[in-house]
Amino acid sequence: MTCPLCKHGETAPGTVTVTLQRGESTVILKGVPASVCENCGEYYLDEATTSHVYAIAERAVRDGAEVQIRRYAA
Repeated sequence: MTCPLCKHGETAPGTVTVTLQRGESTVILKGVPASVCENCGEYYLDEATTSHVYAIAERAVRDGAEVQIRRYAA
């Protein structure tokens, strides 16, 4: 698909690092599957992956993590 952001690149399957912050908590997930633009590097997660990423981050915040770095696992 053509990247909706830059309008020049095509997206291709790849993996990315996602960083989420809420309050004093920072959650970093490495190796998250995504569609990545070859031109600008913007990435897009599908709905199931997004839900899983948010669930992981929510658990970390609930557990009081200040910084948590994890490898993504489906």
